[in-house]
Amino acid sequence: MPFIKSKISIPLSKEQETELKTRMGQAIELIPGKSEEYLLLEFEDNCHLWLRGRNDEPIVYIEAAIFGNEPHYGYDSFTAEITHIFSELLHTKPENIYVKYEDITAWGVRGMYIDRNHYR
Repeated sequence: MPFIKSKISIPLSKEQETELKTRMGQAIELIPGKSEEYLLLEFEDNCHLWLRGRNDEPIVYIEAAIFGNEPHYGYDSFTAEITHIFSELLHTKPENIYVKYEDITAWGVRGMYIDRNHYR
C-alpha cells in the first residue's frame, strides 16, 4: 500500500485537492503492482516551508512510502510525473518540489500483519 503525504506551502482549494487526488491515483500506476485502489493520500496545505532561506514562492515536500518495491522500479517515471502534476496544478517551480521515498517492508491493515517476505 502506497502512502503519499504532501506538505504544501500555499493554500489548497477543494478543486485542486480533488484534481491532485485523481492524478496521483493515475500516477501511482507507474510503479509496478501499485494502483489507486490501495493508495492512501494526505495533503497538508499552508505549511511553513523555507527553501534556500526563502519562503516567497510555493514549495512542495512529498513523502512517498511504498511497500515491497526495494529495487525502486518505476520511481524515476513516478518522480517526473508527480513533479509535473504539482508544478502544473499549483504553479510551483520543479526545483521547489522535493520527493522523499521510504521503503516499507512490513504493514498492518484490516487487523493483519503483512511482511514483504510473505507477500506476493
